[in-house]
Amino acid sequence: MFRKLMTFDEAKKAIDIKFKPVFLGDEEAVLLEANNRVLSEDVVSSLDIPPFNRSTVDGYAVKAQDTFGADENKPTALRIVGSVAVGEAPNVALGKGEAIEIVTGAVIPQGADAVAMVEDTECEDAELLIYSAITVGENVMKKGSDIQKGAVVLRKGQILGSSEIGILAALGLTKIKVLKIPIIAVLSTGGEVTELGRPLPPGKIYDINAYSISTAIIEAGGKPVYFGVVPDDKTALAKSMKMAVASADMVITSGGVSVGPKDYTPQIVDSLGKPGIVVYGIAVKPGKPTTVGFVGEKPIFSLPGHPTSALLIFYLLARPLILRLAGRPETTMKMIKAFAGARMFSAKGRRTYVMVKLEFDKDCRLIAEPVETGASGAISTLAKSDGFVEIAENEQFIDVNQEVSITLFRSSTAIV
Repeated sequence: MFRKLMTFDEAKKAIDIKFKPVFLGDEEAVLLEANNRVLSEDVVSSLDIPPFNRSTVDGYAVKAQDTFGADENKPTALRIVGSVAVGEAPNVALGKGEAIEIVTGAVIPQGADAVAMVEDTECEDAELLIYSAITVGENVMKKGSDIQKGAVVLRKGQILGSSEIGILAALGLTKIKVLKIPIIAVLSTGGEVTELGRPLPPGKIYDINAYSISTAIIEAGGKPVYFGVVPDDKTALAKSMKMAVASADMVITSGGVSVGPKDYTPQIVDSLGKPGIVVYGIAVKPGKPTTVGFVGEKPIFSLPGHPTSALLIFYLLARPLILRLAGRPETTMKMIKAFAGARMFSAKGRRTYVMVKLEFDKDCRLIAEPVETGASGAISTLAKSDGFVEIAENEQFIDVNQEVSITLFRSSTAIV
């Protein structure tokens, strides 16, 4: 088993050939629940924004021609005939030689074509003195100047964030059509794994992988469905796998893919339907036992039980497929440059990924310090690592102080 390993590039190609992302459909989402969802159609404005000419300052609505020639030494005098508050329709029209008091955001009254800032005026009883000439349209935001009725304001495929939600709210929309979220079944296997919330018997560990991978699925735009811990039993594992395949758009398992006597996962995946296993071991470190199969066009990723290996392979191979299923752009993980803090060796003939922690040295250089991965099952590597360095199959080592590219696990890494 694993005597004929695929290279990483061969494995990725085999997956890409078999994977054909299907349209999962769309649904309506309440606006306040639409954050981070993907639009399933263009959004066309049904109204002008703003829906009326509005003042951008506190001051006085005027006819611009009435202020021509006004300056500090020779102010123009106008008669104040009313006021307009924000949120109300003007109840007076403006005539020649007149001014109407107005506040920021209020409707420009009929007859006015500009607004004099309050700082450029002086009020004496019902008379307004203007000390600066005003041009037509000054301090006025015209109807439809922000968004015109009939304009496409958001495009199909856009991911909704706070700014986009604000635009939809400005259009008065309470619901919006978005793509359905891909359902990703998550299973853990192994006689030593125990579900969270239960007492931890001797010789057992809690289910780490299901929670770290499920969180990564959410980050990629998917919805994880936890099928629990399945014991090392062929019948039980086959039953759970069949249920997972039937109810989800993708299945991700961890554990049970190595060469142990109870590592049944690959043979069960291969028995579920054609084309079956397409990747059976990859020449990478960590992550060599990774198995990938398909039931029809539905992918099944069987990841190693080692937490760091499982999460790394998820990022490299499974994450891009979830992004495509979710209708999201296949953004690559963020990369930065740093200097190696120690010599990093490759595993002979295998593409090697070295987990690193980033820190600045006394010369303010960004240094990538290797993080010891530890023995199988070590979990602290996940918390300690900011990202990883990739060493090619034909590269023996990366020397200390050599500049390297770091692929970040989290774009929000504090040091960058």
